[in-house]
Amino acid sequence: MNTPDPITVQVIGASLVTVAEEMGAVLRRASYSTNIKERSDCSTALFDERGELVAQAENMPIHMGSMTGLIDSLEASALTAQPGDVFITNDPYHGGGTHLPDITMVKPVFDGDELLGYSANIAHHSDIGGRVPGSNAGDSTSLFQEGLRIPLVKFATAAGVEQAPLAFVELNSRLPHERRGDMLAQLASVELGERRLREVHQRHGRDTVRAATAHLLEHSRKRLSAALLEVPDGTYRFRDLMDPSDGPATEIAVAITIAGDRVALDFDGTGPQSPVGINVVRPALEATVYYALKAVLDPGIPPNGGFFDAVDISAPRGSIVNPVEPAPVTARTDTCQRVADVVLGALAEAVPERVPAASHSTVTYVTFSGEHDGEFFVYPEVVAGGGGARTGKDGMDAIQVHITNSSNLPIEALEQEYPLLVDTYELIPDSGGAGAHRGGLGVRRDVRIRCDHAEFSAHADRQASRPWGLRGGQDGSPGRFVINPGRADERQLPGGRISGVQLREGDVLRVESPGSGGFGDPAQRSPEQVREDLRNGRITERAAREHYGF
Repeated sequence: MNTPDPITVQVIGASLVTVAEEMGAVLRRASYSTNIKERSDCSTALFDERGELVAQAENMPIHMGSMTGLIDSLEASALTAQPGDVFITNDPYHGGGTHLPDITMVKPVFDGDELLGYSANIAHHSDIGGRVPGSNAGDSTSLFQEGLRIPLVKFATAAGVEQAPLAFVELNSRLPHERRGDMLAQLASVELGERRLREVHQRHGRDTVRAATAHLLEHSRKRLSAALLEVPDGTYRFRDLMDPSDGPATEIAVAITIAGDRVALDFDGTGPQSPVGINVVRPALEATVYYALKAVLDPGIPPNGGFFDAVDISAPRGSIVNPVEPAPVTARTDTCQRVADVVLGALAEAVPERVPAASHSTVTYVTFSGEHDGEFFVYPEVVAGGGGARTGKDGMDAIQVHITNSSNLPIEALEQEYPLLVDTYELIPDSGGAGAHRGGLGVRRDVRIRCDHAEFSAHADRQASRPWGLRGGQDGSPGRFVINPGRADERQLPGGRISGVQLREGDVLRVESPGSGGFGDPAQRSPEQVREDLRNGRITERAAREHYGF
């Protein structure tokens, strides 16, 4: 098979990415839940006929490559795919993503009887059953507590939607109408991908498209190889801790070995799987590693199967980054953030000019639920925090980092959809670590309850530990949850993994996300920058005196 000319390869590659992005736009615009339509907690992708990822809309790095497991499970199953078939699953231990709220959907794309590839998406559903509303509390102790497990099952055929699996999901969710709407939006998205992928093949020819995608996969392999050759050979190590959960803190350890154009990551020394839901299944570990390497080595590398093939990952079975079923996993993103931290920390020794200090590096996922006007509601949100300072620049304030890239839910949408009021939404002064370049600031968000009764659940990390600074930069501030701040009944919640906290009308739940680490000796920060920080309220006069001698 001859490789098409470079221009044709680029046109086909751009066409495939555009298809994936259009699929994402359809999914967001057709969805019912704020978590998908407003916060974009979803991803879309195309695979070739061999199941290799060839194009992904880069919405959520945690989803990078996690849909591949579904293709593998489909090919290994006894199910026979026919034109028009659509399949779903959500089981993280059997190719269904990385935790139960993420429902993955795939549609094989045929031209007659010939398989052209796969159209797929993954979307975070705001309730999939389980012991707590929102299906996303960090203190669950078994996968069975976290929600409905959907085996690989046919969701639709050429004749239409299979009503049994749809009804089964609806029956097990506290928000059945929303589940139906979001799943049908996923269906519309993969059907669009099917049509568009066929159009690409019709426009360029099947042989040309297959040759072009093979070239694109090889291009990613070569770009990663070239980037690795710029890094000194050696083994680089780093360790960090998760906040404790019913016992000592769990260590995350990595040794990264770079030898020529290959890279291997060994997580030997990482602590045992956790009794609560912060365990990381293999697809989530891989997605996190791919993200961190891509961010440091070459951010422009297309995130496809060619990139994945050049990376070797090993993790001890029964560890927090390779748990044994049915270990709980719903809050796996907090651990993924720490995995990203240790990979970046190790690479800071090899390429120090490319790696920032630690960011807030947690997800700070909060869920409010209850009844209002006779209807049940679930409001999920991920609160942003500080981005780590780096060579030549201060850290960014109030951003999502690493494996999550979901949008802020605008206050206007929040207050229109739910019986909640946002009293305060602001940056936290002094939350960024001092340094020649100051760490980015965390966020304070006060949410007031406007219904008779509500329930609060959450998972977060960096409440017992602080985001670390680099090269003399100081650590950032930790996060916390506080009920009724400034009132006589004020109380801070113990840790970041909690569920079932009861709130009444008028109560305020304050969320404070962590800041981030500073970079370089604070004594090297210019007086002009310190004055600017004071004018903008990013630091207090006390911090200016203590950290900068101002």
